[in-house]
Amino acid sequence: MVRENLPQRLTRDWPWKLKLLDLQSATAAVLATGGASLARAQYARAVRPAIGYFGRVIDGMAPNGRLAWACHLFNGGQDVAVTAHLSYWVTYTSSAKARDGATDSSDWMTHQAAVDSMEGRALLSRRDFALDLIGPGRPIPGEQLMFLSWFTEEAMTEVENVFVRVRVS
Repeated sequence: MVRENLPQRLTRDWPWKLKLLDLQSATAAVLATGGASLARAQYARAVRPAIGYFGRVIDGMAPNGRLAWACHLFNGGQDVAVTAHLSYWVTYTSSAKARDGATDSSDWMTHQAAVDSMEGRALLSRRDFALDLIGPGRPIPGEQLMFLSWFTEEAMTEVENVFVRVRVS
């Protein structure tokens, strides 16, 4: 494009040993590159993960057949997503805060720190709650569920929210 706009006297003594494309070839190259980029972007959008979650009360999920609020993660996309990072943020009920000073998370924490925080409230892992340990590299299949956690009524009187931040590729 630059060469087409330069006067003929300058292009005769062109300082570089480059051969620039003529206008038709440059236009064809730009259109082909643009078309390939758009096709790649459309493909990436079609197979990208669509991560969501849902929860419901399930009878018999907790030990001794107790009711538990179970939460699952799902990938609504058609391709596999791979877990890159998980972190947790725990908040407690106002009654737990008033009763004996439960404190909410001040930052995102690891799985073990979240479990320790809840166990510090006299809740036992795998008896009152369960947070599934999901590490980096775990695949989340397309259009399938992955278990995240469950909480009994006892746990829900102490714990108000457990936010899970999931990063996938």
